[in-house]
Amino acid sequence: MSVSGSRSSRAALLLAGSSFPKSQSDLGSPRQLDQTRYRPGGVAQWQGGALQSGRPIEPEGVPGRAPRGRAGRGQSPAAGGRTRGQAGRSCPRGGGQWTSSWCVTREFLKGEVSGLPADARGGGRLGTRPALQNNARGGRATMQWRALVLGLVLLRLGLHAVLWLVFGLGPSMGFYQRFPLSFGFQRLRDPDGSGPVGPPGGPAWLHRPRRGTEGRLETPPEPGPTPGPGVCGPAHWGYALGGGGCGPDEYERRYSGAFPPQLRAQMRDLARGMFVFGYDNYMAHAFPQDELNPIYCRGRGPDRGDPSNLNINDVLGNYSLTLVDALDTLAIMGNSSEFQKAVKLVINTVSFDKDSTVQVFEATIRVLGSLLSAHRIITDSKQPFGDMTIEDYDNELLYMAHDLAVRLLPAFENTKTGIPYPRVNLKTGVPPDSNNETCTAGAGSLLVEFGILSRLLGDSTFEWVARRAVKALWNLRSNDTGLLGNVVNIQTGHWVGKQSGLGAGLDSFYEYLLKSYILFGEKEDLEMFNAAYQSIQSYLRRGREACNEGEGDPPLYVNVNMFSGQLMNTWIDSLQAFFPGLQVLIGDVEDAICLHAFYYAIWKRYGALPERYNWQLQAPDVLFYPLRPELVESTYLLYQLFDEENPVHKSGTRYMFTTEGHIISVDKRLRELPWKEFFSEDGERDQEEKFVHRPKSQELRVINSSSNCNRVPDERRYSLPLKSIYMRQIDQMVGLI
Repeated sequence: MSVSGSRSSRAALLLAGSSFPKSQSDLGSPRQLDQTRYRPGGVAQWQGGALQSGRPIEPEGVPGRAPRGRAGRGQSPAAGGRTRGQAGRSCPRGGGQWTSSWCVTREFLKGEVSGLPADARGGGRLGTRPALQNNARGGRATMQWRALVLGLVLLRLGLHAVLWLVFGLGPSMGFYQRFPLSFGFQRLRDPDGSGPVGPPGGPAWLHRPRRGTEGRLETPPEPGPTPGPGVCGPAHWGYALGGGGCGPDEYERRYSGAFPPQLRAQMRDLARGMFVFGYDNYMAHAFPQDELNPIYCRGRGPDRGDPSNLNINDVLGNYSLTLVDALDTLAIMGNSSEFQKAVKLVINTVSFDKDSTVQVFEATIRVLGSLLSAHRIITDSKQPFGDMTIEDYDNELLYMAHDLAVRLLPAFENTKTGIPYPRVNLKTGVPPDSNNETCTAGAGSLLVEFGILSRLLGDSTFEWVARRAVKALWNLRSNDTGLLGNVVNIQTGHWVGKQSGLGAGLDSFYEYLLKSYILFGEKEDLEMFNAAYQSIQSYLRRGREACNEGEGDPPLYVNVNMFSGQLMNTWIDSLQAFFPGLQVLIGDVEDAICLHAFYYAIWKRYGALPERYNWQLQAPDVLFYPLRPELVESTYLLYQLFDEENPVHKSGTRYMFTTEGHIISVDKRLRELPWKEFFSEDGERDQEEKFVHRPKSQELRVINSSSNCNRVPDERRYSLPLKSIYMRQIDQMVGLI
């Protein structure tokens, strides 16, 4: 059983409406691209009438983080090339020019000439009858071939126009994202014909956002007045879809239906059954080892024979990982007897006094986070999941969490920057041959678990070292863009990986800035998050300004160079699916809806999220799915906004997921410092009032409360959140239609 199963089950059960308080498919082969050939160099050009597409650009390496699911969050890919500015450079062949990411040459329609006899191309002696005859025949062949090509182009345009009239929009005909002209659905027009929805010149994701004279993003004009209930204005999107005005179209019929209690109970039982199947088989065939190998139906732990097998050794520490990781899931399922049994089993059998070298990040989010979550569930006076109390419980799980954290502390020692080593041996400390390079997410996503531990114990040590690492990384961000890279040297502070994005190597760094503020109320966490979010919107976000209004491609967050903001590659990874959920927490609901729809469309096409998806080629780059919980959490958080009957809104208790999916209750006790003084960056102690921000109640409510429902217009609260024309656009982008 993969230890990720419990993470997805936790959120899936909540999404299915379990009384909160009780709360792959084969991906298939990537679609073959018509009329394309690959060559090295990462660029594309026209040659002889055929589009030559470059291979995807590989990312910079992301060491220190193992693939999530079975082993963390993405295996370290090899460092690769990056996009360089091509504008103004000559094409390698044909004398053309670079435009965006394409090289348009002057060899188009010349292939038939080069195939003629030498004298017909001017190689024969002019004035002789054979040469003139050959030249005449070559000229006629050229003219006939050009006429044929022109006829095919006109035929395609005619077919496109017919489809436009029948369906209200033209399909991309296989050229979207690959053709420098704009024949695709990105040229949708408003129903009144006033203007195109899509920008000219191909997909906007390949280009930097346009900015006004003051450096701000140019925004589309404000939409006109909204018609009253039951009245269709001239811009009603039903016209564009051939729906005859206000009547529901295919998408509204498909997605606007209610989630009835019977179906909700069905989905809840299905989620519970999936978890029980995995958990029972782990206990029967793998315990006390770390996880179940489903192929051989036996347990496995660290790979002692191959210490370099980081895919396994970063995560599996010989401490019954799956059992520990599943504790809070058992509670959410409402299975009090099994929860109490599992807690006692952990207390009596699990020890961290092991000769195991594990990744600090993975041990923190999986083991430390689960122990703290289970401890909070046991000691919660409200007992929201049923009676999960344990007789004679004496904070054993909290003491185990403290023991593990103490064994991880050596990773923070002897680094010139304060950024921790990526790995530590639980017995001996940092290995002598330890790597000095770590990813930003791995080093900067420890604050939630370490902060909770510090505040429960009254010992500031753990929160202080985690917060120092976050500040060290934050101070290394680019002065020009405000962005961070994905790999850094912990001794020199030099950026080894300069890719900035929302996926592997960076994702949970941003996530924990906001979630730390929600839990602890420290103003500096919110200030860092707001600054980072602004940089993300300025340099990573592509597409139209508004999710549900205006023209252009839907919003997408791309990977760029941290210093220049230039596009580095054309793929996204499945870890980025956490971001819509984060946008819900900050209150950017509209953008969250649009971005979530894009990931959901990919899921619909493949039955899962490919580990890496190339949005330009409309095909996966990496073909596996390690049961990640990010999309499930984002779906759950959005679902709460549109379901007023969700028990979370009525329970009186706020909950938050850690990046591993462990559930943490949000209450004022975590916003109180047991110690009287706090640490400044230079290590000196100042008065608490200077460094600790006590947020006002309404300040937190904006971020972490169901009052965010008010940000969704009433007319769309119980209908399709995203306009049908935009949903159809997204489905076309991923090849669903």
